[in-house]
Amino acid sequence: MGQAVDVHRLHFAFTITFHYIFPQLTMGLALLLVYLKTKALRTGDEHYNRAARFWARIFGINFALGVVTGIPMEFQFGTNWAAFSKTAGGVIGQTLAMEGVFSFFLESSFLGLFLFGEKKLGRMGHWASAFLVFLGSWLSGYFIVATDAWMQHPTGYRFGANGAIELSSFWDLLLNKWALWQYAHTMLGAVQTGCFVMAGVGAFYLLTKRDEIYGRTFLRAGVWVGTVAAILQLFPTGDMQGKLVAYNQQPTLAAMEGLFESQEGAPLAILGQPDVEKRKLDNPLEVPMMLSFLTYRQWRANVKGLSDFPQTEWPDQIPLLYYSYHVMVGLGTIFISVMVLASLLLWRGKLYDSRWMLWTLMMSVPLPYIANTAGWMTAELGRQPWLIYGLMRTASGVSPRVAAGNAWFTLIGFMGMYTVLAILWLFLIYREVELGPDPGSRPTGEDAIVLAAD
Repeated sequence: MGQAVDVHRLHFAFTITFHYIFPQLTMGLALLLVYLKTKALRTGDEHYNRAARFWARIFGINFALGVVTGIPMEFQFGTNWAAFSKTAGGVIGQTLAMEGVFSFFLESSFLGLFLFGEKKLGRMGHWASAFLVFLGSWLSGYFIVATDAWMQHPTGYRFGANGAIELSSFWDLLLNKWALWQYAHTMLGAVQTGCFVMAGVGAFYLLTKRDEIYGRTFLRAGVWVGTVAAILQLFPTGDMQGKLVAYNQQPTLAAMEGLFESQEGAPLAILGQPDVEKRKLDNPLEVPMMLSFLTYRQWRANVKGLSDFPQTEWPDQIPLLYYSYHVMVGLGTIFISVMVLASLLLWRGKLYDSRWMLWTLMMSVPLPYIANTAGWMTAELGRQPWLIYGLMRTASGVSPRVAAGNAWFTLIGFMGMYTVLAILWLFLIYREVELGPDPGSRPTGEDAIVLAAD
């Protein structure tokens, strides 16, 4: 069974990691589309409408790929994790059903109107459709995060006569404090993806000296919104998410920090390599007492190490958890630095001519994808060995009649299909960027005046 559990975990990890490439961009772009449509409505400038149409096409491509890769995950709850679904389906079925009925239908319906109904809807109607696409995508994100948050910190439940977990309080499930902070942290990560992609495309247009009007608009929107999102990602959302882990999943915190022995005035590990067998952190670069302060707001507070807990309670992939967490935090720090510096250059009117910063923004486009993936790996690896923290072990949640060989067969099939989808996605995005926001048109003398005024 151990081998089957590992394959089932790998199977779900692969499908969800690939799937999340697409929703994080659509959720981030949804906010930026509302920004562009609001500018168009307030100024009456068709330039912003053309910019919104360009990003709507990219949004549509991502949305379609997200749907295609997301549907199999719903079935995996039954095919790979039947025991978990049987035990906890009465709880997680609520939020998953709401995600499909309330938010996905809202997003998909109004996305169709946004893409194809601009002339029929008029200016206000088209703005409203953009807002409802945003609302639907962000509601969808909340219901999914609430499902995961319940697995991290179960609330509002009771055990039924047959041993199944039943929902005792709908509002405790929906307003789980873990869900609220995890949602804010997750959505800010998605906004950063959207901002870096938009700013990166804008930088590309300026570096290649084409579609420069749009390049400036994309840079300005991506940098201003991205700066706010990067700072809020650190505080308060990242800080509060860390506190929830510290108070409710203490072995997870110790593993994330590579802390094997309890310490008063525990240091914050910046670098190092965890040696689980010897129970120490090799070659550490640490900030003295900082972990105690960040966790409990006291410089000499005692932080429990892994040795204080039974080894059966330890996360089973400590090195991977440690590195995922540090990649997430490290990239988050870089995002703040890049966006704040870009904002300073934008404020001083030098960003559009600063080739080194334009190159930095363009080359940074993959980094939010890596950071978001590392963040989700931190959350899910940290919860192990629990599928529902404190209630159900991961090994108890798999489908008992699906052998490792069956899971390997479907996993290899998914890898093949998703490789084709990835190539298709890259081709379609490349084609849209190459065509540009206004195909067949380039700034001329009249547009140059608009550009200068913009």
